[in-house]
Amino acid sequence: MSFNSLVRKWVRRDSLRYQKLQENLISARMGFTLERYYSRVLQVTLASGILFAFFGYWITGFLFFVPFVPGGHTGLYNIFNIRLPETGYAPTGLLVQVTGAILFFLVGSLLVYFIAMKYPGLQKGNRATKINLSLHNAVAYMFAMRKGGAQLMTIFRSLSENARIYGEVALEFRQVVRDADFFGYDVVTALRHLMETTPSEKLKQYLEDLVSVIESGGDLVSFLGSRVRLYHEEARFEQKQFLNFLSLVAESYVTLFVAGPLFLIIIMVVMGLMGGVAVLQLTAVTYLVLPIGSAVFILLIDMISIKTEFVERYVRAKWLHEYHDVSVREKEGEEPFFARLARYDRIRDTREFFRHPVKAFEKEYGKTLYITVPIALAYLAFTLLSARQYLDFELYLDVVDDHVIIALLIVLVPYAIFYELWRRNIEGMESLIPDFLDRMAGINQVGLTIAQAIGIMVNTNLGLLSYEIKRIKRDIDWGASFSDALIRFESRIRTPLIARTVVLITKASQMSGSIGDVLSIAASDAKMSDILKRERMSDMFIYTAIIYLSFIVFLFVVGVITSQFIPILSQVDTQGIPQGTAMAGVTAVGIQSLERLMYHSVVIQAIFSGLIAGQMGESSLKAGIKHACIMLVLSLIAFNFII
Repeated sequence: MSFNSLVRKWVRRDSLRYQKLQENLISARMGFTLERYYSRVLQVTLASGILFAFFGYWITGFLFFVPFVPGGHTGLYNIFNIRLPETGYAPTGLLVQVTGAILFFLVGSLLVYFIAMKYPGLQKGNRATKINLSLHNAVAYMFAMRKGGAQLMTIFRSLSENARIYGEVALEFRQVVRDADFFGYDVVTALRHLMETTPSEKLKQYLEDLVSVIESGGDLVSFLGSRVRLYHEEARFEQKQFLNFLSLVAESYVTLFVAGPLFLIIIMVVMGLMGGVAVLQLTAVTYLVLPIGSAVFILLIDMISIKTEFVERYVRAKWLHEYHDVSVREKEGEEPFFARLARYDRIRDTREFFRHPVKAFEKEYGKTLYITVPIALAYLAFTLLSARQYLDFELYLDVVDDHVIIALLIVLVPYAIFYELWRRNIEGMESLIPDFLDRMAGINQVGLTIAQAIGIMVNTNLGLLSYEIKRIKRDIDWGASFSDALIRFESRIRTPLIARTVVLITKASQMSGSIGDVLSIAASDAKMSDILKRERMSDMFIYTAIIYLSFIVFLFVVGVITSQFIPILSQVDTQGIPQGTAMAGVTAVGIQSLERLMYHSVVIQAIFSGLIAGQMGESSLKAGIKHACIMLVLSLIAFNFII
């Protein structure tokens, strides 16, 4: 019998025990059956237990394998006078290692098993938070389509196709489309099935009210319009709860991975005097605890945060055959003209780049890497070749590590500057979107079409948005439809707020030419999104400041240890000190390694603290690069010119 069959049999013997896990798997949309997931959990648990056992065997030996000295204390007292073999190490060393391996296996296995069994529930909670935060956007989209006369299933299908824009809510309504298309459910039955499996109580309540309106034959337009206004009011409260949890994460990070490592560094340096400098322990804290712990916090924040940086629209190409019966005659002698056009297309972007390089980088900040990465690699290669004269390995590392940081700054600083310029331009445009939509709604309500309203809006002053309005008008003048012109505008900007606005307007304009009410709702939705964004940045600014202050304290304390305490250790004469006593293990090599570890701990702390500050304050790791650059510069200056 196979392993999977045994697991399936085991689960079915007590299905009630795993009922909660099955519900969490369904609500989290993880794509696993209960038996398959439990089988995977057992496999991962066993593999993790074996890894923990190897680690326990090694760490126990490292802690308890003390050189055996006859008549001396070996770490464990043999109070029962049991005769044990002596092999040059503590006689109980092997027994201790095996016991440690077993204990680590049990503890590690139980820990991984517990986390794996709770993980679907955590994912379910995260999805519920994301659904609650974006439900008002999805309801506004549904209201726009219903206002134009679309049927419910058409609305759900269109919403599910825009999952890259509307996120988890669209994925939930994708279940309704699946049930209707593949299982033959009617709309009400599919909605009831979604009510049973959705992780969001808010969405469940909305579906219950929607089903009641459908079954009673009520006015769906009025219902959806009232829900849009209601959810706009509730969105602020939902974000407040989200920010409270985010603040808890921020405080935990500062406590565990800023103050905690600082405390460990101080303790290890002081305790190292009792038997030599604790270089190995400090190495583990610097290169393992700090980066791994910070990376875990970055992943945690990423899991619970709403992604606000990247929007992608999939465009489906369609070959039109309306004029398939019309004969096409290719005119000869025009090949050179087409060749010239193709050549012009190839050199146009390059010519535009050299004419306005700063504007090119502002539009696509990622292009800075094409220039800065080769420069940084060339600088690093030149540094490594020039540093070959330093034969001492410790001195070589001290010379090279500063230049590695400089090479990293060569890459990150231009990227951070142009990303910040791009972000400010985008935020400036997004702040003007509500005013733009309000004006469009007013023009449309007096009887003009949307295309005519765009023509009037060209002459208004809307700051950064005015140039984009002119481009929309130009696309329409050259024969593009209003929807295509807006989609091109969205592809140029690529932000969630503008993407939702464009989708809302294009769908409504396809349904009806009079969409003044929809534009007003879109303006209200855009205004609410902008307000929520500003409130988040305002509330999380304090935690960004706390991370800066905690880093400065970290830098100050480590700098004091490096400049005031470690030089005293280097002046100690250890020749007359008996082995095993305080200060006996202090060597010049150990002191040099200790100074380097102090420096590297500050550098690693600067990088990860900066990234987390950006991710919490502005919901973007890219926004954290500028904070990381500032902290790296402070570290570089402090350890090379002050300390």
